[in-house]
Amino acid sequence: MVTYRHYKSGDEEQIVTLWNNTLWKDPITAKRFRNLVLLDVNFDPEGLRVAIDGKKIVGVVYAVRRLLPMYGTDLEPDNGWIPFFFVDEHYRNSGVGTKLMEDAIQFLKENGRKHVFFASYAPNYIMPGIDEAAYPEAYHYLLAQGFTKLYSPIAMDRNIVDFKLTDDIKELVKQRELEGYTFTTAEDKDLYDVIKFANEKFNPDWGRAIREGVLQGLPMERILVARQEEQVVGFCIYGGYEGVPDRFGPFGVDPEQQGKKLGKILLNLCLHQMKAESLHGAWFLWTGEKTSAGYLYKKTGFEITRTFHVMKKDI
Repeated sequence: MVTYRHYKSGDEEQIVTLWNNTLWKDPITAKRFRNLVLLDVNFDPEGLRVAIDGKKIVGVVYAVRRLLPMYGTDLEPDNGWIPFFFVDEHYRNSGVGTKLMEDAIQFLKENGRKHVFFASYAPNYIMPGIDEAAYPEAYHYLLAQGFTKLYSPIAMDRNIVDFKLTDDIKELVKQRELEGYTFTTAEDKDLYDVIKFANEKFNPDWGRAIREGVLQGLPMERILVARQEEQVVGFCIYGGYEGVPDRFGPFGVDPEQQGKKLGKILLNLCLHQMKAESLHGAWFLWTGEKTSAGYLYKKTGFEITRTFHVMKKDI
């Protein structure tokens, strides 16, 4: 008989094992599960729902809401997230997943949430959304549960073995430098300005990624900063998420600086720096295919490797 409850200490070993048996394209280590879930400041064991047959965990759904603001005082009180779910293949289509999802959404309802998203949770998202190609059953399950597709971010990769900092890029850098722009690796004096720029121009998660990356040992030479005179106008980072050196981003240029090709410069300088560290590739999980960044990545040799769907349900 299958029973249902929330997470209890000691469940993590079975959860990780079941995760790796089901989410074949997104395996996880015990360390990553600990860091991304159990040590998340927003973790509440009541939201991590498990199904058990005897002593065996056969299904998991995780619901989370914000307990600590990402930035300022905004707790996003109407929103909750489902960062992941999975069910043992022998227990699918038996109601186990439906019951777990009902319990997870009830947890969010009891905490005043009106909307639930899969899976665009920050800071510790596992994936941006559902990968329909990898997990078609899960995608159709979400649709059956009343989730609708909002948009479809893409992941991209670039092999940098053949990357070259071209003469055109070098000339472009010289032109911008004559106009008062600088492109440097970060120093301590840059950190406050870059974090503030990331928070205000883009996303508080980006500022957090910079701050926590440095605190966790991110080398300063993996942060590139563009300034116009004294003003930060762009930055790019690699190795900032979970210490994975070939994971690129975050990366952004002030929208008011469009047309200067500052993004092109930063991206190429960053890839050059990555290659100088003997890295063989660069990858990231999330951008819009039809955005200016998406077009820039494609022109720079990145290829789409995955497509995700961000899903939403009103509860």
